[in-house]
Amino acid sequence: MDRYLQANRELWDEWTRINYQSDFYKVDAFRAGHSRLRAYEIEEVGPVEGKTLLHLQCHFGLDTLSWARLGATVTGADFSPAGIEQARALAAELSLPATFVCADLYDLPALLPGSFDIVYTSRGVLGWLPDIERWAQVVAHFLKPGGAFYITEIHPFAQVFDDDDGVTELRLRYPYFTTREPLVFKPQGSYADRTARVKAEHEYAWNHSLGEIVSGLATSRLLVEFLHEFTFCEWPVSFLLPSDDGRYRLPPELDGKLPLFFSLRASKPPTAV
Repeated sequence: MDRYLQANRELWDEWTRINYQSDFYKVDAFRAGHSRLRAYEIEEVGPVEGKTLLHLQCHFGLDTLSWARLGATVTGADFSPAGIEQARALAAELSLPATFVCADLYDLPALLPGSFDIVYTSRGVLGWLPDIERWAQVVAHFLKPGGAFYITEIHPFAQVFDDDDGVTELRLRYPYFTTREPLVFKPQGSYADRTARVKAEHEYAWNHSLGEIVSGLATSRLLVEFLHEFTFCEWPVSFLLPSDDGRYRLPPELDGKLPLFFSLRASKPPTAV
């Protein structure tokens, strides 16, 4: 398993440089005050001013720093040294107080002390993790009693369809449930810039069913408060169409009929259950 994670770490080091310069992330707009957070995230997480927030798999920190602008005391963690270096540089440039830690998610409890009012993660992160139960244990480890965990992510059901370039119909290709061995892909640049050149030859990913995600949190003694399923995706996929709100949806005859994204909030009981 370590060789897969090491290969992915090297890929993300390459992607950091590409993504930071890409129109997908719009770093200049962020410098000017634009937030990376979606309105529904801010509403569902609730007020963060004066609270401590841990952002898992933070990449180079735009979402982390967006929460800092709303008043949270933020810590971001990621396994990519290049990503953490860039996050620290951006925070210093913008005079935004933030702590960034470079660590594999599964090693983080041994390296980062303390607990947090909010643990947050979002958009395109779970597929890089081989073990969803251990992920849930890490989430629970860092939550204070009474604290809240929040995630918004692509729906695992949307991940089963063939998304190769040129595929426009729904065609089953990938497993819905977690597999022991990863799915193997050849990188085509970065998801933020398909034309970019990368040295990495492979990327490795795992799908995790919605039941596995929810059960992982439940067995870690977190209480699920809500699970919302959305009929849009936050990035382009070959079988989806762009909509006026900047999101991507199924063609008109299928729009609204299948889940493409979700959000979930869970809490840690004030006392053990």
